[in-house]
Amino acid sequence: MLTTDFHPTGRHFLQIPGPSPVPDRVLRAMSLPTIDHRGPEFGALGLKVLADIQKIFKTRHPVMIYPASGTGAWEAALVNTLSPGDHVLMYETGHFAFLWQRLATRLGLKAEVIAKPGMDGGIPTSWRHGVQADLIEERLKADTAHTIRAVCVVHNETSTGATSDIAAVRRAMDAAKHPALLLVDTISGLAGADYQHDAWGVDVSISGSQKGLMLPPGMSFNALSPRAIEASKTAKLPRSFWAWDEIIEMNKGGYWPYTPNTNLMYGLSEACDLILGQGLDTVLARHQRWAEGVRQGVRAWGLPIQCADAGVYSPILTGVITPEGVDADAVRKVIYERFDCSLGTGLGKIKGRMFRIGHLGDSNDLTLIATMAACEMGMKLAGIPLAGSGVQTTMDYFAGHPVKLVMA
Repeated sequence: MLTTDFHPTGRHFLQIPGPSPVPDRVLRAMSLPTIDHRGPEFGALGLKVLADIQKIFKTRHPVMIYPASGTGAWEAALVNTLSPGDHVLMYETGHFAFLWQRLATRLGLKAEVIAKPGMDGGIPTSWRHGVQADLIEERLKADTAHTIRAVCVVHNETSTGATSDIAAVRRAMDAAKHPALLLVDTISGLAGADYQHDAWGVDVSISGSQKGLMLPPGMSFNALSPRAIEASKTAKLPRSFWAWDEIIEMNKGGYWPYTPNTNLMYGLSEACDLILGQGLDTVLARHQRWAEGVRQGVRAWGLPIQCADAGVYSPILTGVITPEGVDADAVRKVIYERFDCSLGTGLGKIKGRMFRIGHLGDSNDLTLIATMAACEMGMKLAGIPLAGSGVQTTMDYFAGHPVKLVMA
């Protein structure tokens, strides 16, 4: 008999790196009655969320809001700025960078992939590090004819737990004196890791609702630069639903050229109130603290962290590599079935080698301590020898690094 009642008592621990847990305040806001998306009440709501999301992207320029997943926002960024057959340079840092490259190829673009070469512990080296800006600079300098139209990088690689220095990528592009556009996926980074669309010289920033913004899936974003808007005027890839021009024009009054997801807009408004009310810097510092507490726990277990460069550890998630010969997905299954805790799976080239602990959004110290306990008990049940107690180490870190609670 098919059942959907997987979690009969208590709250399920959703500790994947997105979708993240949705705050009760946001859920309540989404339960408001659906309103006329052409009426004056919606126009006011639209103008509010457009202004709020600019603050979170740290931009003065337009932000497109789509009723779509992050994949849709990937496509929107490409089709609005490029033409069939255009050459794009894409840096592979993990599975989501790979998927974006595959999407570009399907659109008829010439997607050239570069990455840090070699293997590290049986895992591609590039999947354990962030973007190497010098490799981008070297490649762009070699493109003397300026055939490369865009550089595409992932800010926070959700599959590996490594961030990338986007400001360094922009500096590399400027040093190469190359006119390519800079397109950045910050789907899992926005509102959890520092991100500065304008200051870092990004042309299109791509994000989604279900990570640091603490919303259900179903809403995605393109933050634009003036250069990107100019490029969209001559780009020839087919687009209608994704087209920026109509959206920019109708957004001036708080409306969209199609039916927007009204109730998610309510949720976005409430989520922005939560984030901006606490202060974006406070939210980012909280994620860094959680991440360090979890990482110290993983080190106490004696297990390697997927990201091999401490300088680019993600504040959103931590990837945990299981011992050789241990199927990480089998361990995840034990943790899920015994302790009602969902962890992220290894994806693509690292499937079965690691699991991912999400520490983002609507979490707190006790949420993460319980998550570490579920992991520790599950790994012991799976027969993994651990060097020490990650739970106690995480508890000690949080206790020794207190923060003032923000009452919302």
